[in-house]
Amino acid sequence: MASNEMSKVTAEPKLTTSDLHWMKQVEKQNLERVKKLKNTRSKNKYVALTLAAGVAAIYAYTIAAVKQETYFDDFEMPETVCDEE
Repeated sequence: MASNEMSKVTAEPKLTTSDLHWMKQVEKQNLERVKKLKNTRSKNKYVALTLAAGVAAIYAYTIAAVKQETYFDDFEMPETVCDEE
């Protein structure tokens, strides 16, 4: 080995086959968990966007409905009656 090269440090010679088996099994379970979380996050994004669109639509409808209301446009103030003698 040359003086400028470092030796590789591996833990495999110290691990038994059962340890390696359990490590692979845990890694597989972790990958499945990550996949489920990604699916859940994407579904949550769609739900959030749908709810936001619904809120925006209700707000826009409310503003449009209030602008069309003409009840107070035709309202005349009653004449005041003064009782002076």
